[in-house]
This record gives sequence, structure tokens and C-alpha cells, in this order.
Amino acid sequence: MLTARKATLVTGANGFVGAAVHARLQHDNVPVMGVTRSSTTAQDCICGPALDTNSDWSALLQGVDVVVHAAARVHVMRDTAPDPLRAFRAVNVDGSLHLARQAVAAGVRRFIFISSIKVNGEMSSLGQPFTALDVPATQDPYGVSKAEAEAGLRQLAAETGMEVTIIRPPLVYGPGVKANFLSLMRWVARGIPLPLGAIHDNRRSLVALDNLVDLIVTCIDHPAAANQTFLASDGEDLSTTALLHRLAGAMGVPSRLIPVPVPMLEWGAAIVGKRAMIQRLCSSLQVDVEPTLARLGWTPPISVDEGLRRAARGLAS
Repeated sequence: MLTARKATLVTGANGFVGAAVHARLQHDNVPVMGVTRSSTTAQDCICGPALDTNSDWSALLQGVDVVVHAAARVHVMRDTAPDPLRAFRAVNVDGSLHLARQAVAAGVRRFIFISSIKVNGEMSSLGQPFTALDVPATQDPYGVSKAEAEAGLRQLAAETGMEVTIIRPPLVYGPGVKANFLSLMRWVARGIPLPLGAIHDNRRSLVALDNLVDLIVTCIDHPAAANQTFLASDGEDLSTTALLHRLAGAMGVPSRLIPVPVPMLEWGAAIVGKRAMIQRLCSSLQVDVEPTLARLGWTPPISVDEGLRRAARGLAS
């Protein structure tokens, strides 16, 4: 049960981002309640209701000042749902707005929504980074659901006065990272030669888990975070080749990259059905983090290299 002291409630507290936010707030001795959907909950967390339109969050929201909403139906490469957009909307839009409305009723001051850079799109033009003011250009059901949830939350804030803060991270890496970044780390660690040594002309923004968590925690109390949308990154954009070199350095292994020309790489990927994967590796996705830094007076606390070292230690443990 929550004490009379105002607390922060973190949804998705057993997920990659939510667990790290929960741990950081505990470390900082901030009253926090972590809510998960697992029957075997993480340490000091509570198994809460489903993220749908039938759930009653009222008891958990009593005495809560801020909600950090990190729970979501996450993006997957091979979605088996018969109607993926409907499945994403049910959780990420309808379930999130249902929670937010109950937060209003409980007197929650601020609702921090962890969105995605996929609201902006899948790739940016080199040297023309995404901004928080861009018109959404979503290209998949997950991105659509995040954009619709953002719009609904902004409308709710305007109607009720509850403050809403939206954070759109690009790829998040750190200890416990999964999916494509984990695969890259494993390939590099094993010394597998990769044909990615000629992808010099793109730039991609990343954000270390510790940097994203620090930004989220900053937004809990910062007056200037109210009713704002922030993009997140480490502040240093890398080409794919540079990222892999830096990752190998962080892992203390040789960088084994073969400089296959990009057109040949794309041609080969098309033959083996990996066109989409290679397009992501060869394209740019940059975000303009300067407005975030300026408005909040925030600086990412760790560098890209330190973030990669921490991710590497997580792989080794």
C-alpha cells in the first residue's frame, strides 16, 4: 500500500525501460510503486490490472502524484495478430487513455507517456533530424498506435488540466537490451565478420538506457516538462560502421567488418529476403535533441562509449 506521501507509479515495471526507471527511483529514495502484468512480479512490484478498457486502476492510483507509463504492446518484427493495428490500438491507445482518465479522477498531477520515434517515421534525411514539431509520418501499426495515444493524451490534458509529458526515444540500448541490437552485440562478441564496413554515410541517433531514465526522472518534477513532447538521444549520431567499431571497442574485441559496397549489400539482401533489415542499417534516423536539452537544462549523463560498455557488461553477466 502507498503511504500518505505522494508517490510515482511506474507501469511496465518489469520491462526494459520501466524496470530501470523503477530501480532508479528506488535508489533515489523516491516513493514509487512498480506495476507489472506478470504473476511473478519483479522485486518490490505489484501485479496490476491489464492495460485495457475494463481495468480498475483506482486503488493503485490513490496518493499518486505522477504516472510514468512505460507499459505497452511493443513493436515486434513478425506480428502474428490477425489484425495488428487493432491489437496495438486496444492496448496502446484504448488501454492507455483508460488509465489516464482514471489518473485524472485520482488527482494525478502529471502523466509521462513513453512513446516512440516511430511517430515521426522510420528514417530521416541525412542532416535533417526529426523534431518534436514534425507532422507524424508513422509507417507501421505500432507507430500509429503511439501517435493516436499521444493525440488522445494531449486532448485529455487540455480538457482536464492534468499535465502530460511525452517522450519519444529512438533505439534504446543498455544492459538487458533485446532484439536486433542484442543480435549485433552477439555477432560482434563472437568475432563473426560482418559485411557492414562501408556504411559510412548514414547517421543514427541512439539513447543509452541510463540517459533515457535520467531524462524521464528529470521530467517527473521539472516545471518546464508540463505538456511538452521531448525527443531523446545521447547527443552523438553515428554511422552504422562507426557504431559497430565503437561497440567492438566497448567489448574489447577486434572489429571484423568487411567493406561491402552499399549497393551490393542491398542487392544481396533483396535476394535473401532481408531488404528491410539492410535498409534500416543503411538509412539515417536522426533526432534533434537540442530543444530537450535547452528546455530542461538537461545533459545526458553518460557518453555513447560508456553506454556501450554498460550494454556489453550486461551481455557478459
